[in-house]
Amino acid sequence: MHKLQAIIIALLTLFVANYANAQTPVEAPKQIIHSIKITGNQRVEESTILTYLGLKDGAELNQYDIDTALKNLFATGFFADAKITQQSIDSSKTDILVTVFENPVISKLVFEGNDAVEEKDLKNELELKPRSVYTKTKLQSDVKRILDIYRRGGRYSAQINPKIIQLDQNRVDLVYEINEGPVAKVQKVSFIGNENFETSKLVKVIRTEETRWYKFLSSDDKYDPERLQYDQELLRKFYTSEGFADFQVKSAIAELSPAKDAFYVTFTIEEGQKYRFGKITIDSALKGVKTEDLQKTLLTSDDTIYNASKIETSIDALTKELGNQGFAFIDIDPKLNRDTTKHIIDISYNIKEGPRVYVEKINIVGNIRTLDEVIRREFRLAEGDAYSTSKIARSEQRLNNLGFFEKVKITNEKGSAPDKTIITVEVQEKSTGEISIGGGFSTTDGPLAQFGVKETNLLGRGQDLRFNAMVSSAQQQYDISFTEPYFLDRELSAGVDLFKTSTLTNVGIPYQNDTNGVKFRLGYALAEQWQHSLNYTFKQTNISNIQTGASIFIIDQAGITTESSVGHAITYDNRDNKFSPTTGEFFRINQDVAGVGGDAHYLRNEIHGGYYYPVAPKWTFSLSGASGYIFGFSEDVRIEDRFYLGGNSFRGFENYGIGPHDISTGDSLGGNVYYSVTPELTFPLGLPDDLGFLGSVFTDAGSLYKLDGSNVGVSAPNSLRLSSGVGISWASPFGPIRIDFADALLKNQYDRTQIVNFNFGTRF
Repeated sequence: MHKLQAIIIALLTLFVANYANAQTPVEAPKQIIHSIKITGNQRVEESTILTYLGLKDGAELNQYDIDTALKNLFATGFFADAKITQQSIDSSKTDILVTVFENPVISKLVFEGNDAVEEKDLKNELELKPRSVYTKTKLQSDVKRILDIYRRGGRYSAQINPKIIQLDQNRVDLVYEINEGPVAKVQKVSFIGNENFETSKLVKVIRTEETRWYKFLSSDDKYDPERLQYDQELLRKFYTSEGFADFQVKSAIAELSPAKDAFYVTFTIEEGQKYRFGKITIDSALKGVKTEDLQKTLLTSDDTIYNASKIETSIDALTKELGNQGFAFIDIDPKLNRDTTKHIIDISYNIKEGPRVYVEKINIVGNIRTLDEVIRREFRLAEGDAYSTSKIARSEQRLNNLGFFEKVKITNEKGSAPDKTIITVEVQEKSTGEISIGGGFSTTDGPLAQFGVKETNLLGRGQDLRFNAMVSSAQQQYDISFTEPYFLDRELSAGVDLFKTSTLTNVGIPYQNDTNGVKFRLGYALAEQWQHSLNYTFKQTNISNIQTGASIFIIDQAGITTESSVGHAITYDNRDNKFSPTTGEFFRINQDVAGVGGDAHYLRNEIHGGYYYPVAPKWTFSLSGASGYIFGFSEDVRIEDRFYLGGNSFRGFENYGIGPHDISTGDSLGGNVYYSVTPELTFPLGLPDDLGFLGSVFTDAGSLYKLDGSNVGVSAPNSLRLSSGVGISWASPFGPIRIDFADALLKNQYDRTQIVNFNFGTRF
């Protein structure tokens, strides 16, 4: 028995030993490289290939070295294929034969069928370019890039068919045959889970829109994943402002139709319960601050519908109020206590003094054309200053008011230390140069034609240069203007205007008025929202072509006169946007003195003002007014220097229709004193916002009166004139159009009225 066990153990031991020997690789004998021969290369130098191979004469060679050399060759992208073979000389030496097949070089890139995307935009995205080496991998990558370009433009059915045309000397032409396909627009927007608001209401909340025939100038009906993300935030803001504090967007899905020509967007939402505000309190740790005074600044109040936006606005109001009291660094944390049973939310605004933070650095990105200094000089903060939220907001407003940027976004992040912050200004530039050709009609000037060239950001320096010409049956105007907003690198605006104006005899006056002149301007800031400007004007005026039977008061004014005047203006402006204001106010006082040489001697005083208030979303109430008074120094004020009202300046009356008139001829003589007031309410008409229609109701009130010398034969009462009416404006694709219907409710015997005032113009 023991002998049998010994035999078995011996056999097993022998088996294991043989198995182990079988698994141990036998190392191939190493050989020495005798020579390296390269064939098949046409463009790539032999020395370059040797460098990539990593093999040298006299070096030892094994299979690992050969595999590595092949990988190196393919990694260059120069070769479509490569082979390495050995030719042994003896047991210790071998010759290496490297055979390569080079990738062709692209001679020319051609795009066919690309109507929606310009060729230069396609080329900028591609890796393969003329004189570069063609590879299949790069081609596949470039085809994907082109498809991505078309998908960003909404063309999801675009097809790219690349074709290779073989040429001599291992060259190819690469042709992309493109079938762009239709733009896949949003056909339908649906909501699931909306129990408190109709779909028609929610569709107006989001930015994505269903496609309609009249939206050819809008891109909001194209599917955009980023816009879909923004829509979810808009829905959240809307619901939380309507009391639904627990609102959630569960999903936002965009499904592409089988034909790839339309998207169907579906929002799945959970509204939750509607809440009301409970008890609103302020808990302040600031010394000397009375919470009862701060309570007056809050927009949130007890037992009203919960509104998250009012909480944010209240925090801004508290920050501004405390900033005015000298607390520049504060931290306001609203604590919300939610009662899910009674559906009430109590709020406590906890105020404490925050850490003092300084601006470490201001980064500016996105400005390709505009110089950094143009943006920095609008900033109310500099590097090293104490950080201020109100100054950041004012800086953003000033940058928007430049009119150079489509979008301005200011963000901040932590700096190199806890008390430092880095501010980033991200801008998206828009075109600031414009060549305009216009045509239109107005009840004031009749048919008109206009040509203009302007650049409001000349050479990216913020300088303004413009030329305008307007010719109508009533007037001819020509002017050239240049403005340097930061003269001598100071906050000093300097400019010059050259102008020529001819007012013809068919606009309510029986004479022709030709004026040529030059004006120099200089302006500077008195305070953050206060401006002061100075000007000098020299002009020559010619009253001619007086019609037969015209007023004797006009005939006496015939001839050429020169005027040399100096003036100044003080302006206050805190409107949210000077181009289309919805909130804020402004006023301006002008004074001009003529008599620094020339024939005219007078003092002209004018004041203008306006107040804007958003009574509801997209509803704006405005109250504007103006008044003026001019008097001569030991002489009568000439007819061309007086004030005139009517037409666009006082609806319901003809141009030059208000004020002193010659009783016998009915001619308008102008006046030395005027005032006007206009309350107006602008509102949407219930049409889609894209159409650009707005309605308005208004009342114009005022008067124009007083002449120098004897008023015998002149009607110049200072009685109040009053008109009221409605208007419609359209920001059409062809230019701004406005029509006003007004009725003169209070008028003088010699005033001339009109019901319709129409203006149309276009630019392209």
